[in-house]
Amino acid sequence: MKPGLSGITRIMAATRNSFRGIRDAWQHESAFRLDTCLSVVLLLISFWLAQTLVEWLLLILPLFLLIIIEVLNSAIENTVDRIGGERHILSGRAKDMGSAAVMFCLVLIAIIWLSMIWSRFFV
Repeated sequence: MKPGLSGITRIMAATRNSFRGIRDAWQHESAFRLDTCLSVVLLLISFWLAQTLVEWLLLILPLFLLIIIEVLNSAIENTVDRIGGERHILSGRAKDMGSAAVMFCLVLIAIIWLSMIWSRFFV
């Protein structure tokens, strides 16, 4: 364990850092804002669409996953940009893989939501 804060002080500092990360993502990452707005809209619709608690959880969990993956993707992009501005195949690959993770999550959301809509209204 590295020296420094411990106990409740460490938890409070980590919480401050987390909220700063959310603020920075909102201020500097348009994809984060877009994904957050999409998630909020779908969250509101989920209360109407889901008929059980399990269905509601199935609808909202990938929305949280999207936000998590978008934050991690932004962290990767910021780290790559900080390391160097020159084009490098590994830098591009890291950014593309982060973007692919976001895309897979969006596909997951589409599959779950369309399946839920289909089963509710067409079966």
